[in-house]
Amino acid sequence: MGAVIADKAYDSNEFREQIAVMSAEAVIPSKRNRKVFIPHDRALYKHRNRIERCFNRLKHFRRFATRYDRRTIHFLGFVHLASAMIWMA
Repeated sequence: MGAVIADKAYDSNEFREQIAVMSAEAVIPSKRNRKVFIPHDRALYKHRNRIERCFNRLKHFRRFATRYDRRTIHFLGFVHLASAMIWMA
């Protein structure tokens, strides 16, 4: 079973239903204005920070941020290269 980790902006019943259809767990904190609070796995939600930091570092590469590569295979190749460069730094 997988999980979809998102921030409060994605807290909607429709989005949660789509995640349930995919047989995944929705790890989304509830908005303040939600009448019925829906609990989420806090330990799993902490991993979202790592993903955000990874994307922020990848955006430092202009080629990644502007998506110069038209073909998906070329873009994915650069993502792998940039990730390796970040990991080695």
